[in-house]
Amino acid sequence: MILIFMLLLWLALIAFVILSQWRVFAKAGQPGWAVFVPVYNILVILKVANKPWWWIFLLLIPIANIVFMIIVLNRISKSFGKSEGFTVGLVLLGIVFWGILAFDDSQYTKLEDAPATA
Repeated sequence: MILIFMLLLWLALIAFVILSQWRVFAKAGQPGWAVFVPVYNILVILKVANKPWWWIFLLLIPIANIVFMIIVLNRISKSFGKSEGFTVGLVLLGIVFWGILAFDDSQYTKLEDAPATA
């Protein structure tokens, strides 16, 4: 009986995460179904963060991928008008903070990269 309860709880959490990311993608003007396609969903996350597609290769480098994903999550939270504290929430409690991002009234604004200075 407890196994069935745990399975149902696990499936509910998975459904909530999928729905949350679907809504965040839709708020950013991207296709929500991309959450189901393994590599494409990372490309969509990079697009929402306004980072180039080749950053996917940076996410394959061990240890460095943690730093680059935090940068991407920070850009996503800033795109929705959130602070660095929200980025910490996305990193540490992703299930909760993706849900907040999906169901609050924040609007997506595409961030521009700062120009390179020589």
